[in-house]
Amino acid sequence: MSSELLTGIAELTTHDGPTPEASSRLTDAALVVEDGRVAWFGAAALAPAADRRTDLGGRAVLPGWVDCHTHIVFAGDRGAEFEARLAGRPYAAGGIATTVAATRAASDDELLVAARRLRAEARSGGTTTLETKTGYGLDVASEARLARIGREAADTVTYLGAHLLPDGIDRRAYVDLVTGAMLAAVLPFVDAIDVFCEAGAFTVDESREVLLAGREAGLRLRVHGNQLGESGGVALAAELGAASVDHVNHVSAGDVDALAGAGVAAVLLPAADLSTRQPLAPARRLADAGVPLAIASNCNPGSSFTTSMAFCVATAVLQQRLSVAEALWAATRGGAAVLGMDAGPDAVGAIRVGGPADLHVLDAPSAVHLAYRPGVPLTARVISGGR
Repeated sequence: MSSELLTGIAELTTHDGPTPEASSRLTDAALVVEDGRVAWFGAAALAPAADRRTDLGGRAVLPGWVDCHTHIVFAGDRGAEFEARLAGRPYAAGGIATTVAATRAASDDELLVAARRLRAEARSGGTTTLETKTGYGLDVASEARLARIGREAADTVTYLGAHLLPDGIDRRAYVDLVTGAMLAAVLPFVDAIDVFCEAGAFTVDESREVLLAGREAGLRLRVHGNQLGESGGVALAAELGAASVDHVNHVSAGDVDALAGAGVAAVLLPAADLSTRQPLAPARRLADAGVPLAIASNCNPGSSFTTSMAFCVATAVLQQRLSVAEALWAATRGGAAVLGMDAGPDAVGAIRVGGPADLHVLDAPSAVHLAYRPGVPLTARVISGGR
């Protein structure tokens, strides 16, 4: 066994308790990593001996980001669409078809190399756990291929065959495909099922059918909901007890109460809100109502082409009125809970004795600097599984 003592930690945020307030936030701290896991943390004066000693020089340490919503397996570029949107064209679900065509035309190697590049980019910014989705194939063979490649590039994969209705296909026939042969084809590679419940995509009734088929197959339920309007996706997520509803730009008082009552997490995607010029999701209102929150990058080529969780955290603090502590929790423990990866010996999103050593070292004395110095690259070192 090999151990490393990390000293010179000005601030250690652990998220080892049930809430940000009940978790350890230590100053003048130290931490021991042994065989890829956290073996000890506490006051630097009490640190045990280890095989190696590394002085972090007064830097802050927090858990690695858990990015619970991305679409990194794709081909093509939609920069022209982005530019047109800046000139006034509204965002609509139909742009997904452009990426579907490019992705179908790409080889497996091209898709894997591109996805791994984005994964490496995310890791360099502190992301140690990352989800990705299918949804740019929209036929049985293509969706199965994206699920398989996603499994190689990410930590967990979500099936999003119900991303958009392909041109020239009957709605009823496509829903049957998504809930039948396509679901069976992706099942060996995926952990959750998602649906784009939105005008221009899938109705509430169609979305319910898709999610119930996924539940029957043993998958966690996720919903893209209420991004472009009050689509009914939030209410559906609450009705079915989904793990999350993501976007939530447009919510009624009843929607907020339903999420709080059902304990369904709202996943904030601030970079997408800015890119599409949608109203920012009402994070403060949701948090005050007791809705569990997560923050994710939504990295994708159409509406949020970024892997920077730090940017998303800063936006959530500066524009969506979350405290730094709330935003840090949402981007780590909150994302882990959405993915079902927040419990057990391999739980992520927190620094716990015995848990994976997934650490984000900041070139700053406190995590407050993520919002205090927005846009500045503050990641000094990333330790993933002790490496």
